[in-house]
Amino acid sequence: MKKSLIAGLAALAFLCTGCAFSREATSNNNITQTEVVLAKKNFKVIGNVAGESEQNYWFGIGGMSKKSLGQSAMSSMYKNADLKGSQAIINVNISYKNKFILIYNQTKALATGTVIEFTD
Repeated sequence: MKKSLIAGLAALAFLCTGCAFSREATSNNNITQTEVVLAKKNFKVIGNVAGESEQNYWFGIGGMSKKSLGQSAMSSMYKNADLKGSQAIINVNISYKNKFILIYNQTKALATGTVIEFTD
């Protein structure tokens, strides 16, 4: 009885474990390819902006591709920025976070950037 209880608890502990990791997108896969040269002090920093997109997979099936997940996060970031006039987003990064629990996988993409406004 005691051995089966210990084996049952060990099996339950194994079933409740998970794994997670995150990574940064190191290549420039941005939707926008505008180049801005910030050589002069003709701008001011307004603040930071972020956008997130997530997808769930069961048995490894479902969801979007990694590229479309990142683009969805970028789209959300631009929507949250609510850019007006001479504002732009610089220093855009996308990070991916994955969480695994047996047959379930959740992937999140987080796009972050800095909003600036040109003064001249």
